[in-house]
Amino acid sequence: MKALIMAAGYGTRLEPLTLAVPKPMAPIINKPSMLLNLELLRRNGIREAAVNIHYHPEQITNYFKDGEPFGVKLTYSFEEKLLGTAGGVLQMAKLIGGIKETFVVLSSDALTDINLRNMVSFHKKKKALVTIGLSLVEDPSQFGVVICDENNKITAFIEKPGLKEAPSKLVNTGIYIFEPEILGMIPKDKFYDFGKELFPLLVSKGAQVFGYKMVEYWSDVGGIVPYLNANLDAMDGRVRLFMPGKKEAANFWIGKNCTIDKSAKFEGHVVIGDRVEIREGAYLKDTVVGDRCVLSSNAIVEESVIWSDSYISTRAKIKKSIIGNWCHIGEEVTIGNNSVISNRCQIRKRTVLAENTSLKPNEIL
Repeated sequence: MKALIMAAGYGTRLEPLTLAVPKPMAPIINKPSMLLNLELLRRNGIREAAVNIHYHPEQITNYFKDGEPFGVKLTYSFEEKLLGTAGGVLQMAKLIGGIKETFVVLSSDALTDINLRNMVSFHKKKKALVTIGLSLVEDPSQFGVVICDENNKITAFIEKPGLKEAPSKLVNTGIYIFEPEILGMIPKDKFYDFGKELFPLLVSKGAQVFGYKMVEYWSDVGGIVPYLNANLDAMDGRVRLFMPGKKEAANFWIGKNCTIDKSAKFEGHVVIGDRVEIREGAYLKDTVVGDRCVLSSNAIVEESVIWSDSYISTRAKIKKSIIGNWCHIGEEVTIGNNSVISNRCQIRKRTVLAENTSLKPNEIL
């Protein structure tokens, strides 16, 4: 079975982080989110995939190459102009010479541990043309809401209803099982969307479109708070993943060639990348630290994610925030909750940032 991975979007809800990095490369527990999806495919026996790319495509291709280092065979479909979810899938299918059997479509930037084998079995049992993975969410207003009958056949789609108007909390996760006939129903050479156009059309015609109600974890990582929560959920074991590094204690994972002072203190869940230096008196709680970072003496970092190659100076305090790649956080800096410091930012010593501060790449304060 083959998979088609949608990776061409802009990831605007993760701005300003995604001004410099495509969303599929945003790390969760120090792995690009797309890598977590490739690992999901491998666990389910799928080792061949096509990926559509558009925004910062070189970052994706330079990292994943032909997929061999990650145990999969990858083919890339570059979209000069975005074609929409359905249009992008059609172009990917053409690029790999067509598809003649049941296939899987995934969004590259969501986090899930769905059992795709079970979903495919459901699809075949129902003799479905399309099976859509569905997840229950608290607030469906940012998603495509789906209504099913007693046999799990989909009867209606409602795109981003108001919270009070939503007739259901089951939403479209962007995980699909398709029969190859679906490709002939997608218009050629134009922008065309599954959720807004093709699926409602198929349902209106009574086609065999079914919803697979997931019991597994799913997050679309659609925003700064969900991104932080996805990292915490991964560390907490709420989603089944291959954790990076060596497990040094029940809740600590540490990468290769790290230097960690004996007086440093870890609490909660902590993931440390490769070649990280953590100096005397540093304190980490429920935090991910990327490769080649330095946490200087008495730095305090809680419930945060630090990307690679950043320097956190002496007595800096960071809580519930995200620090991008190649940042320099000066001495005694305090960063307020829910702040985002994008790539290559510099914050001078003793600066105090208010809660919800958002810095674009290359800013200096």
